[in-house]
Amino acid sequence: MTTPVFRQATPADVDRCFEIEITAYEGDEAATREKIATRINRYPEGFLCMELEGKVIGFINAGCAWDVVMSDEEFKELVGHDPAAPNAVIMSVVVDPAHQGKGYSSLLMREFVSQMRAMNKKTLHLMCKDRHVDLYAHFGYQYIRPSASDHGGMAWHEMMMTL
Repeated sequence: MTTPVFRQATPADVDRCFEIEITAYEGDEAATREKIATRINRYPEGFLCMELEGKVIGFINAGCAWDVVMSDEEFKELVGHDPAAPNAVIMSVVVDPAHQGKGYSSLLMREFVSQMRAMNKKTLHLMCKDRHVDLYAHFGYQYIRPSASDHGGMAWHEMMMTL
């Protein structure tokens, strides 16, 4: 496996990140280009890109909250985001389908967790589909509950990691 490079996203990454997002996620599940741009512009410290040979192949993005409400759709546009808050809420974990199944998502998650610890975050929160519950449990997340969110018309599960 080629060793990836990790870096903070910049506005120049919006189009590539959107391309990966719509390739990897189904229909309404994918964030819009505008949401991705907002996340990069408002909280670049929470938007980690993974590159191979100078090309972004995956990313994780998050916002921070004092009180986490996973079903809050406005938060996906960082409404209520406070970079000083101790709880990071992950909105996307995505690797280009051409690079999936090669261990890159594990490297990406480990790096993101490490950076959030370095920023003194206390918890990480995310929502995932049924098929990813075991994957996130493997990374160290605990299952919380089925989510009230019906984002993209799908069933979701809330998970949390204490840092």
